[in-house]
Amino acid sequence: MLIVKKFGGTSVANKERIFNVANRCIEDYKNGHDVIVVLSAMGKSTDELIAQAKDINPNPSKREMDMLLTIGEQTSVALMAMAMESLGVPAISLNAFQVKMHTTSVYSNARLLKIDEERIRNELDSKKIVIITGFQGVDKLDNYTTLGRGGSDTTAVALAAALHADMCEIFTDVDGVYTADPRKVPTAKKLKEITYDEMLELASLGAGVLHNRSVEMAKKYGVQLVVRSSLNRSEGTIVKEEVSMERMLVSGVACDKNTARIAVIGLQDQPGVAFKLFNHLAKHNINVDVILQSIGRDGTKDISFTVAKDSLQEALEIIERHKTTSLQYDKIDVDDKVAKVSVVGAGMISNAGVAATMFEALYNENINIKMICTSEIRITVIINEADAERAMVSVHDKFRLGEM
Repeated sequence: MLIVKKFGGTSVANKERIFNVANRCIEDYKNGHDVIVVLSAMGKSTDELIAQAKDINPNPSKREMDMLLTIGEQTSVALMAMAMESLGVPAISLNAFQVKMHTTSVYSNARLLKIDEERIRNELDSKKIVIITGFQGVDKLDNYTTLGRGGSDTTAVALAAALHADMCEIFTDVDGVYTADPRKVPTAKKLKEITYDEMLELASLGAGVLHNRSVEMAKKYGVQLVVRSSLNRSEGTIVKEEVSMERMLVSGVACDKNTARIAVIGLQDQPGVAFKLFNHLAKHNINVDVILQSIGRDGTKDISFTVAKDSLQEALEIIERHKTTSLQYDKIDVDDKVAKVSVVGAGMISNAGVAATMFEALYNENINIKMICTSEIRITVIINEADAERAMVSVHDKFRLGEM
């Protein structure tokens, strides 16, 4: 049996936790299984590297940032291999270059293209635990790339898919997927299982338990995920195609404060304007989420949309670059003090009144809604950032998710 285990930064934050992870992996190894371990950087080391970079250069290139940030995972895997060896178990650490994890050349947000399996299989055949850096890859020019925050999840799922692993376990500092962030919503309950589609929406909307691209990849290749804690032995949450329990109306509530709203005001009310605006952003890999277009008036219209806060400045520069050419708008309005609050649930497809229930919960807390976006299995609202946690608790309790 081949098992891929991924451990996040808090799970390997210090010596004690490194040995805790080593022992958990060794248990499976001694039970006769092949074990691949994927690690994130230790604790807050990525944040510390970013701070060092900004101290040297307030606006460093993304290429050099990727070169710097790969240090964090390389430290984790080397120390883990040393820990396992000290416990009498053969282990080897490998980085993305040694494995050859091929990616695109989009620095800081690259996508995995292919994984060379030969080195990994050779090390497994020699009865070693293989410890691999998460979060990183190598492009066609042999430059290091990173997969974005949370990218170690995607590394683990990609390895599980490429090597046809029997199980992919994602260990974190919470013991599964909850109906809301248990650190923010005291009544949140752990889910025994959840569908890929629901988990993908929650991950994309700020749930923070799994990297959204890892869920997307798991669904594509049929990799069954288990999310559990590295700090205790409790059962986790299984993420799979279909769940056996009766479909709940709403599975979870998510909140994302890494959001900024941009309103482009006074655009020409004619065909192709929206395409031009979003095409300019897409060419620079700016992801856009909630979009709202006003009704045309006096030959003009307004388009509002949200981006991640760390993409805000670049998005504004791109739009302003085209003000007098292809876009021809009057002005831009920006609000970086907003948050997304969302409800997600496959049961919403066949049930009316979910939106009304959510909006009632917000009304009861006197919270104003700025924008609304819906799909078959989710409803997202944009509200003031200051109201975000109060909104999440109110909506969670309104749907009685704590009473499951």
